[in-house]
Amino acid sequence: MAKEKSPAVELEVGERTVRISNPDRVYFPARGETKLDLVNYYLSVADGIVRALRERPCMLHRFPSGVSGDKVHQKRLPNGAPPWMETVQVKFPRYNRTADELCVTEVAHVAWAVQMSTVEFHPWNSRRTDTEKPDEWRIDLDPMPDCPFDRVRSVAHVVHEVLDDLGMTGYPKTSGGSGIHIYVRVEPEYGFGDVRRAALAFAREVERRAPDDVTTTWWRKDRDPKKLFVDYNQNARDHTIASAYSVRGNPEGTVSTPITWDEIDTVDPKAFTIATVPARFADLGDLHATIDDTSYKLAPLLEWADRDEREGAEEPPPPED
Repeated sequence: MAKEKSPAVELEVGERTVRISNPDRVYFPARGETKLDLVNYYLSVADGIVRALRERPCMLHRFPSGVSGDKVHQKRLPNGAPPWMETVQVKFPRYNRTADELCVTEVAHVAWAVQMSTVEFHPWNSRRTDTEKPDEWRIDLDPMPDCPFDRVRSVAHVVHEVLDDLGMTGYPKTSGGSGIHIYVRVEPEYGFGDVRRAALAFAREVERRAPDDVTTTWWRKDRDPKKLFVDYNQNARDHTIASAYSVRGNPEGTVSTPITWDEIDTVDPKAFTIATVPARFADLGDLHATIDDTSYKLAPLLEWADRDEREGAEEPPPPED
């Protein structure tokens, strides 16, 4: 016999009313958190999640029956959206298609997306003012299968050192999995191809400083499984990763959580979940609150890219390949 659905609840979210159907459906089996718990988590970090998503095209990772069930990658805003939801149209030239993607400007947009079974929010690194000019450079420290987390910590310090040498401020966060992400605001002067070139030049510099720990080898099969891959390709067009404060679709409900540089050596990414992050946010606020205060020019990194290419550095294939 099918389990009876729990009655819907209505939440006042700012000036909006958001109806949450089946609020008692268990989404995260490790501790039993429900769909309503997930909505309340996002409301508890409202300033942080809105800042992370604001005015960016956003891909939704939906789990209609909870994270133990199937995942739906959704580019288009789900059907049935109220008129106050906002979108931005993006183009996919390879397929000659467009999509109206969610464009968050207030926390009610997040709450409604969760009502539609969204767990993870994956924004573009550009904004709707000009979706072809990124303003966010993403440094993704992606450990290979046999790479210990201590190596991720060590490489994060090297990243910090290189950023300091460039005079740039990076904002670290856990990935919600086994890696660390560092975000840097950049002037939206270049297209995705140039931002990716800049990111690759930076990754190569990190590799030069930590050759025993880091790889920039393009093909996964060719990488040393004990090393950390600095994934510059996350800056390619239409490549997205979970935002700051995004929950991840695993049974524990881990959260991609902003951290300070001083926390790198002691942080336990598994400790950041929808059960623990609200209290941390209430205590510390948004550690990325100043991320929009200063943006940087990519010219120094593009000069590094030019130098590497003159010296014969092999260029990776286009990201779609």
